[in-house]
Amino acid sequence: MNPERVGRDFQEGTKFVYMRKPSDMELGAPVPDPKKPVPSKAKVFRLPDVDRIRGPEVSFVDLLAGRRSRREFRPEPLSMDELSVLLWATQGVLNVVDGHSLRTSPSAGARHPLETYLGIHRVEGLDSGLYRYLPFRHAVAALTKDPAFGANLAAACLDQDFLDTCAVAFVWTAVIQRSRWKYQERGYRYVYLDAGHVCQNLYLTCETLGLGCCAVGAFDDDAVNRLVGADGTEEFALYLAAVGKRET
Repeated sequence: MNPERVGRDFQEGTKFVYMRKPSDMELGAPVPDPKKPVPSKAKVFRLPDVDRIRGPEVSFVDLLAGRRSRREFRPEPLSMDELSVLLWATQGVLNVVDGHSLRTSPSAGARHPLETYLGIHRVEGLDSGLYRYLPFRHAVAALTKDPAFGANLAAACLDQDFLDTCAVAFVWTAVIQRSRWKYQERGYRYVYLDAGHVCQNLYLTCETLGLGCCAVGAFDDDAVNRLVGADGTEEFALYLAAVGKRET
């Protein structure tokens, strides 16, 4: 691999012109599972129903004009209602049709390859540690109790300390076979587009709720993968964001 032209090679190698062989979908291969299994010992916390949660009325134009990356957070915890809305807005399942899900965020071919991990620091009713969102159950599974998770995540993100001072850090990974099954190597392009859609939903929802949000693209891939338990090949970290009660 030539590091000086890897980006150009990726762009060239994922063009449609190279998709000459039938995809796994066309060959009748089994459809990849749209969700990861929940560890048998993981405690699952059902999130509040978003239909009963009402935020402030904000005009969409004002929402877009006010959106900012905010890196300074107050020490107050998020409520479970707030966490519920944030997760539903980013990956909430609206309907399941013909074996695929329709969600609040668009995904190429409705493949939804993303998984949402949460570094919980301060959320009412939840201990500090690593969690994973279960979109089909609208719940979170506690994976590890670890008060140091935020500090370790900040270190893995090139010492961006706000990932430790926020109330919750979002880490999005891609389970690539969900996309590759249909789109072959071009699926690698689409997972990054999906992550952008999801993070913009998070930004706008935070703005609606008066929360701060800051996306993070600079991180040590291997270190973040280790923290969330991704193998770095079939599942790998794409994008992160910090959320909390904003200072201003």
